[in-house]
Amino acid sequence: MILLTDRELIEMAKTASSHAYSPYSRFSVGAALECTDGTVVTGCNVENAALGCTICAERTAVCKAVSMGKRRFVRIAIYADSPDYCTPCGTCRQVLNEFSPDIEVLCARGDGRYVSYRLRDLLPLSFGSSFLE
Repeated sequence: MILLTDRELIEMAKTASSHAYSPYSRFSVGAALECTDGTVVTGCNVENAALGCTICAERTAVCKAVSMGKRRFVRIAIYADSPDYCTPCGTCRQVLNEFSPDIEVLCARGDGRYVSYRLRDLLPLSFGSSFLE
């Protein structure tokens, strides 16, 4: 059930980006994850001096949602104040695939423009739970 417009969801991601902890890359990212029940969970990137410990905005939102008992998602908006569209990294694509292989991914840039993809197009021939059955 989609309750928000694309722009409203992107605005939530933009707001979330203002909470990012990104002292090393100075690339603040926000995400707004819409669950199938209409709940929206936001996240931001949280960097660490040990860079491997850094977590992206998308995974922050997914972890928050799962900890709230939410496991099915409709859309995710990703925003960064950048001249380029902010697409999810490979790890985030795999994490999103675990829960919602057909999720819509809205990728926004600083000037407010955005593009929409299906995760299956961003992560073709993905590895999923069906391989482990």
